[in-house]
Parts: sequence; C-alpha cells; structure tokens
Amino acid sequence: MLTRAELAARIDHTLLRATATRLDIEALCAEAREHRFASVCVQPVRVPLARACLEGQVKVCTVIGFPLGADRAATRMKAAELAVADGADELDVVIALGLLRDGAHTEVVADLAGVVAAAQGRLIKVILETALLTPEEIDLACRLSVAAGAHFVKTSTGFGPGGATVEAVARMRAAVGPNIGVKASGGIGDAATARAMLAAGATRLGASASREILAGWDTAVPSNMSESTGY
Repeated sequence: MLTRAELAARIDHTLLRATATRLDIEALCAEAREHRFASVCVQPVRVPLARACLEGQVKVCTVIGFPLGADRAATRMKAAELAVADGADELDVVIALGLLRDGAHTEVVADLAGVVAAAQGRLIKVILETALLTPEEIDLACRLSVAAGAHFVKTSTGFGPGGATVEAVARMRAAVGPNIGVKASGGIGDAATARAMLAAGATRLGASASREILAGWDTAVPSNMSESTGY
C-alpha cells in the first residue's frame, strides 16, 4: 500500500476554475509545497505566478486547448511554446475530439505531435474526455496519443459531462500498456475513490480535493466508481 507521501507524489493538485484569484493560486501552491504533490495544475495565465510561488520545489502543470480541444493546431502549438517559456513542466492537452470522431486520425496525431514538439521534452498528458467517447473511441484515442509521442493519457477535463470511472481507467491502461501513464481526473473527491482509480491502473490523479484524499488515505476502502461524476 502506498504511504501518504507516495500518494501525494502521484497527485496533480488542481485549480482550473476560471474565477480563481491570485490568492487562490498562492494558497494552492502553499498546499503543494507542504504535501509535496506531483504538480499544481493551473490555467496558462497562472503559470508564471505558480512558478514563482513554487521555486522549483513542485512542478507546474498547465492545460492546452482546454476544455474543448477545438483550437487550431497552430494555436495549440503556440500555447505550448508560451507555457514552456513561462515555466510549465507538464502540459495537459485536450485531444481534438471533433477530428477524432470524424475519423481524421492522421490530423489528430499531427495535432498532438505538434504540441509534443513545442513542449521541448516536457511531460505531455492527453485528455480524452472519456464521458463523451464510446469504448472503442477511448481505445482509438489512446493509440493515437501514444503514436503522437504523449507520455500519459488522462480521463477528463472536469468540465465535461462526467469524470473518471474505474471502467475508463482500466480500459485506458489496457490500451496503452504498462509504459505509458494513465491520469484519472474528475470526481475524485475522497480517498476511497482515489484507491479505486489507482487499483484500476491510474498512475497519476488530478484532484482539487487533494488534502481530503490524503487525510482519509490510511482508513479508506476502495469504492466502485462505475458512474461518471464531474469535479
């Protein structure tokens, strides 16, 4: 069983609310330093502030093409370049959902590969928004993400119709194999749910309730999160 410190090292402490203030971000970063979370995940406009607050003690993650995955490829590449220049260590990019459902597989891979290239070696997690996809589309999205050079696939934005489920995480793990990360995000509000996601194959968790998850970790019993829930 993971210790609380080991668990913290697998959590992206997240605040993507559009109305989050400077004080909110500063508090998020203080919590991340205290608990040694894997990263803080913030909107692109807040990357410089998070970087300054964390001073390299915790990684800074930001989002690209968020939350719809509908930006042009050139826009997403430029956003990735700016995020890197501002100090981001990790980028969570929403897959081009419309192109995926069109069957435009070459375009989807090229779009993601452009972000990978612009990130200059930073960790890339591709958000699939699994609540909007069929099981077969989840499999396909995973394969295309890997083909583009992504390091992780991620369940959800937290702003869609549903969040992470055990079934989606397990399917993603099966699709990408053992060497690609799987991030469960959306609706992970307690330790029992976190345990269930990790047991299903997640190697990273995205949560705004990170402190609550840590607080209940030692006594939690895994829940069966079969229903999609949002943040």
